[in-house]
Amino acid sequence: MTAGGWTVASRSLIACLVAVPVALVVGAPSAQAKNGDTHITSIGSTQTVDCNESTLIVNGSGNTINALGSCWAVTVQGAGNLIVADNVVNDITVYGYDQSVFYKSGEPVVWDRGRELGMMNRIDRIPA
Repeated sequence: MTAGGWTVASRSLIACLVAVPVALVVGAPSAQAKNGDTHITSIGSTQTVDCNESTLIVNGSGNTINALGSCWAVTVQGAGNLIVADNVVNDITVYGYDQSVFYKSGEPVVWDRGRELGMMNRIDRIPA
């Protein structure tokens, strides 16, 4: 390799050594879900849970879930579930039919996958 080739190679290596740590620090997300998401897999249960700033995942049918505190996200699958959350930070995703998800505060993105397939679900903000 010529002297000019070593100069180009060393400059590229130095640029990578500087750029990668900067990208890792600057590219870090400002908010994210915590470990310890709450999973409820049940039929016909009534529960009150603390979201603890994590994701609430409900899978089943005929469940009534009261989610206290702040939820990072709420995801519901199945049929005929009722979820009432104090606060939802990031998103609400609903699969299935005849689901009811109500939240008292937050500005979550609402994604009703059931409605996309012609099924009826209710997702709305309610008074605190």
